[in-house]
Amino acid sequence: MKWERLLSHKRLSAPDYQQNQDRPAFIQDADRITFSSAFRRLANKTQVHPLYENDHIHHRLIHSVETASVGRSLGIKIGHWLENQKEITEGERHTIAGIVQAACLAHDIGNPPFGHAGENAIGAWFAQKMAESSPLLKAISPEDREEFKSFDGNAQGFRLLTQLEMYRYEGGMRLSYGVLGAFVKYPVTADIQKQAFTDHPYCGLKKSGIFKSELALFKEVAEALELKSEKTNDRCWWRRDPLVFLVEAADDICYNILDLEDAYASGDLGKDEIIHLFKTIAPDLLPPKQPDYNNTEEIAHARAVCIGRAIDACVEAFKAHYDALMSGQFSTSLIEESSIKEGFKKIRNIAEDRLFTSRRKTELEVYGRNVIHRILNGILPILEDLMQKNWDSEKLEAYHRQLCRVVGIDIRGVGTPYEALHALTDCVSGMTDRYAVKIAKNLSGN
Repeated sequence: MKWERLLSHKRLSAPDYQQNQDRPAFIQDADRITFSSAFRRLANKTQVHPLYENDHIHHRLIHSVETASVGRSLGIKIGHWLENQKEITEGERHTIAGIVQAACLAHDIGNPPFGHAGENAIGAWFAQKMAESSPLLKAISPEDREEFKSFDGNAQGFRLLTQLEMYRYEGGMRLSYGVLGAFVKYPVTADIQKQAFTDHPYCGLKKSGIFKSELALFKEVAEALELKSEKTNDRCWWRRDPLVFLVEAADDICYNILDLEDAYASGDLGKDEIIHLFKTIAPDLLPPKQPDYNNTEEIAHARAVCIGRAIDACVEAFKAHYDALMSGQFSTSLIEESSIKEGFKKIRNIAEDRLFTSRRKTELEVYGRNVIHRILNGILPILEDLMQKNWDSEKLEAYHRQLCRVVGIDIRGVGTPYEALHALTDCVSGMTDRYAVKIAKNLSGN
C-alpha cells in the first residue's frame, strides 16, 4: 500500500470535490462528524457503566474526544518519522494526524445504547425471531441473516457515516476516502466473515464491519485507497488500512487507562491498586510534586504519564512492524506488540475480573437487554404491517403511524424486508440509553 493513495482527500460520492488548502478535507471531516446528531447522542451512551449518575464517569462522547486527542498525537509522531524516512512529503504528518483524529472521533458513532451489551441484545433478538415464524424475518435470505444476528456497531457506524447522516443515501457525510479507510476496522461482510477468518486468521476478520447494504460504498473506498483485497468463496474482503492500527491503538490506550480512573470514581478500585497498575506501564512513575494533591488528582497525574508512555510505545511498535503494516500482513495490535503489553494485559485482567462483572453493571446490562428487546418487539409490528401494505407507508394502520412518530423510526424508502430490518436497527441503535428506557416504558404502557 502507498501513502499517496492512503492519504486521499477525495470524497465518497462527490467526484467534483476540490480540497481547500486553507481547510483540508480531514478538518472538514472532523467538523462534519463533530456537528452530527449521531455524535452528539454519544453523550448519553454507555462507555462501561450504564445509566451512571456520577458526572465524572466516562460516556461515549468524552471517550471519543479523548481517543481523538491520543490518535492525533500518534499521527503526528508517526507522520514526523515518515517524513524523516522520506516515505511522505514534508507537511503530510498533519494529514496523517488529521485523518487519524477524524476517524477516532467517529470510531464509536454506530454503537447502540448500553454499549457491547446492547450489540449482543440486538443480535440475540434477531437470532430468536429468525427461528420463529415472523413473516418479515422469514423473508430475509439466509446469507443476509448473519449481519443482523451478529449485529455490530462498527458496521452500523460505517452505514451511518456513508448513508444516513447529511446526504441521505447519497454518500452520507461524504467523508474523504482517507478518513473512511482509517475508520473501517473489520473490512468484511458478515456473510463471509466466519469462513474467511477460518481460512485466514487475520485480525481484520475477527468481526464483520460492513453491512451488505454498504458493500459497494466500501469497495469505492478500497479501490481509491488501493487496499489489498483477498477472496474467500469468490467473495471479497480486504486487508486493513495501516492507519486503522493507530485508531485502534488510541482506543486501546484510552479505554484501558481511563477505565481505571473511572473505577476509582465508581468505587470499584482503590487508589493504591490503581497506582500499582499504572506502574506496570510506567515503572518509574513518581508521585506528583504538589504535596497537597488528593487521591483523584494523583490518579489523574499518573494517568497522564501512562498515556504518554503508551503513545511512545505504540509509535515504536509501528516503526518496528512498518513493512508488515504496509503490506497488509500485520495481524495483531500495536499495544500487543509494544514494550508495555504486559502492563496492559494486567489492566485488562483486572477489568474483566472486577469492573466488567460488578454487580451494578451486570444488573443494568440485564435491564438494558430487556429494554432493547421490548423496543424491538414493539416496533416489529409496524414493519410487518408495512410489508402487508406493499411498503406504502400511507396505508399503515393509524396506531402504527402514531408509533412511528413516537419511536422515531424512519421508513422513508423502505421497500424490501432487508431494508425494513435495517430501518429497525437504525432506529434502535441510534437511541441513547435514557431515551431507550423512556421508549420501552412507553411501549409497555408504564
